[in-house]
Amino acid sequence: MSFKSLGLNNALLKAVEKQGYDTPSPIQVKAIPLILEGKDVLASAQTGTGKTAGFTLPMLQILDGTRHPKFRPIRALVLTPTRELAAQVHDNVREYGAFLNMKSTVVFGGVKAKAQIATIKQGVDVLVATPGRLLDLENQGALSLRRVEILVLDEADRMLDMGFLRDIKKIMSMMPSKRQNLLFSATFSREIKQLAAGILKNPVLVEAEPENSTAEKVTQKVYRVDKGKKTELVTKLISEGNWRQVLMFTRTKHGANKLTKKLIDSKISAAAIHGNKSQGARTKALAGFKNNDIRVLVATDIAARGLDIPLLPHVINFELPNIPEDYVHRIGRTGRAGAKGEAISLVCIEEMEYVREIEKLLKQKLETEVIEGFEPKNNDEPGKSNSKKPQRKNHTPKKRNPGENKASRSRNDSRSSRRKDNRSSRRSN
Repeated sequence: MSFKSLGLNNALLKAVEKQGYDTPSPIQVKAIPLILEGKDVLASAQTGTGKTAGFTLPMLQILDGTRHPKFRPIRALVLTPTRELAAQVHDNVREYGAFLNMKSTVVFGGVKAKAQIATIKQGVDVLVATPGRLLDLENQGALSLRRVEILVLDEADRMLDMGFLRDIKKIMSMMPSKRQNLLFSATFSREIKQLAAGILKNPVLVEAEPENSTAEKVTQKVYRVDKGKKTELVTKLISEGNWRQVLMFTRTKHGANKLTKKLIDSKISAAAIHGNKSQGARTKALAGFKNNDIRVLVATDIAARGLDIPLLPHVINFELPNIPEDYVHRIGRTGRAGAKGEAISLVCIEEMEYVREIEKLLKQKLETEVIEGFEPKNNDEPGKSNSKKPQRKNHTPKKRNPGENKASRSRNDSRSSRRKDNRSSRRSN
């Protein structure tokens, strides 16, 4: 199968060849012909399989054949959940449209809107945007969506996770009802299917891989580790393995900042990327990581969604996500476009329940290892009994004050019972 056989024109084939691709991915093979036919498409494919080109190439070809002769209204809108993903999609639009008379731009928050407004006023065919900034510019009267012919929702599952449903519905009301709709997502949840039912008209369902699958060439491993020794272990792995490019995930922004500082203190160059960082800082950190000036990029899930780092060899889950689908997105940052990759998870006792949920989602057991010197201090797992746990020793009851009245003794007994319940609750969480 070749790109030419999918029905793409010579200008797009030339751009694809310039990017170094000669064989379309499964999602591209299935989606491109359908989109060229003008059908609404609901597409699901794991991250790193070419979803962006899957909608960008046919979208550009359709727009190239219907260009307005006098002016350039916005005719295609691509909505993405994060700034990084928006920038990445726009890069692809420019690269694949290099030999077409096509103009595009990207708008997102975190930067001043003045330059974005000026570009839109000059006329653009394709607008890539995050929902918040798009609504802001529309409210200012800086753009109109009344001539949109193609709407693309990229990473729709993440947009729902981030609470963009109301914004999406508002944006939909600003566009003509007659248009082509494309919804691309890494997963097919019940919520995604409900969203699709309200947007797509007689859609064709496209699945390139089983739901929530992970790249076959990604090696996955779990290291059981004491919670207090995670930083020491990850420093050892990076230093002794001489790893030059590592994307590491934490659950919180504070955790990302704290881990970054510790890595730098250990003479490992690192930078954090999360929602509290300015767009300039995020762009600088990502650029430094891509050109190997920074060895470790520490990120939260939202900031990392859509990051495209070619041939990224290592992803480390410093902390596992509490949503198993997010694990799929995380490790999908490596093993992209058929390349090999390694995904490592540092798991303490409290996170073992997350491991079981991930294994249930993937329908496979994850390889587990314990490194000497970093073993968990306690082999108990929350929610599991442990026969090796020492029996509680008997204690001589505390002698009560003879003058203590019955009501006081009752209150003390009640407090004691609550303390026991609280300790039991903490052990089971």
